[in-house]
Amino acid sequence: MATYTRTGASPPPVYTFPGHQAEGFAMDWSTTTLGKLATGDCNKNIHLWTPKDGGTWHVDQRPYSAHSASVEDIQWSPNEENVFASCSVDKSIRIWDARAAPHKACMLTVEEAHQRDVNVISWNRHEPFIVSGGDDGILRIWDLRQFQHGKAVAVFKHHTAPITSVEWNPTDASVFAASGSDNQITLWDLAVEKDSESAGSSKDEEPDVPPQLLFIHQGQKDIKEVHWHPQIPGMMTSTAHSGFDIFRTISV
Repeated sequence: MATYTRTGASPPPVYTFPGHQAEGFAMDWSTTTLGKLATGDCNKNIHLWTPKDGGTWHVDQRPYSAHSASVEDIQWSPNEENVFASCSVDKSIRIWDARAAPHKACMLTVEEAHQRDVNVISWNRHEPFIVSGGDDGILRIWDLRQFQHGKAVAVFKHHTAPITSVEWNPTDASVFAASGSDNQITLWDLAVEKDSESAGSSKDEEPDVPPQLLFIHQGQKDIKEVHWHPQIPGMMTSTAHSGFDIFRTISV
């Protein structure tokens, strides 16, 4: 790509895998193994791509197929090179170990992670937490040390439409961002607790929002994704039907 000259035509793909039998939206590059990729499709199948010499990949034809509906998002563990998570329209979140055969690789499952489709997940780089967002507009925090119990350690209800994106802050382990189809981007801090001194104050004095909600960004229409800048603290970018926003909040 360093020598590519724009001519109006798209360059050919480096590699193509024809094994997915339907369109798909879930994919993630491993952050621990260079070139390793997982992709998921609307036929409930996940395929693992392993890099080979010469700039190509070996893709296992045997799918990881424990989900019963479309795979919506995939996230590799930031610490374990063979472990990844997935979420689905079947309302579940699953943890996989790629060292096992695909039909035995699903190690942990929360079957009813959300009331409706689970759209997005993000794996914390510093703590054993996963944040998920669903069509129910709810954000849930999962502690992987208690994952087998099937109960989220925190639940946040603020968005009034499906969650479209979630991402942990790359440097602050307690902070994450979320976007929704209600045209809002929200910033959250798990380290914030409700002030006991203000617990008895009148509802007219303060808005009825979770104390962990730090900031709300609005002005875009049909927001699809939100991401943190990996080098500039607090800098964010979001994509929407109405365009791109780049902003930095005063809260983080």
